[in-house]
Amino acid sequence: MFFRKKIAFKENDIESIISACLANNHLAQKALIKLFFGFAKNIGLPYVDNEQDVDDIINDGFLKVFNNLSKYDHSKPFKIWFKAIIINAAIDYYRKNKKHANQISIDYIEIINEGEDIISKISAQEILNLVQKLPPTYRMVFSLYVIDGYNHREIGEMLGIQEGTSKSNLQDARKKLQLMIKKNYPHLYLAHSLQTNKINEN
Repeated sequence: MFFRKKIAFKENDIESIISACLANNHLAQKALIKLFFGFAKNIGLPYVDNEQDVDDIINDGFLKVFNNLSKYDHSKPFKIWFKAIIINAAIDYYRKNKKHANQISIDYIEIINEGEDIISKISAQEILNLVQKLPPTYRMVFSLYVIDGYNHREIGEMLGIQEGTSKSNLQDARKKLQLMIKKNYPHLYLAHSLQTNKINEN
């Protein structure tokens, strides 16, 4: 009876881990998960409304990674390839739960020009908490466009929607975020109003 020799790897050397994973070394697979679990979680969190759901995305993402690892182009950074797979897993999760992703119509909200200044005063965790409260469709488009840098044409292809629909969803997502910021951080708006009035008086 012949046993396949396990390929050795270094826990902090991604190339050696990948080689060992390709040889079905389960310890290497665990090492890869340990190395990139936090990164995967940070990618997936904006696409769901709680930390429990992100586990489904991470599990599916790592499964896709191991099933497609032979297709990885070693001339490119592994993190970029890995990130794309986790985002695809998030999109798959969204599609599976699409029946619950009803859009919520909102009234027009006047967007103040200094909105970016106000957002900059909120921590990354606070911004994430607000993004997670968006309706699923808005959250998906907002995360793909604002956080992960895809354009509306790419988002349309990913989600199976029109480019114009992606633009509309992003606009509505921003309006809803603006409303949530105004509700949850009224002191920032008060400070902004006082500053604006002071400038106008001068």
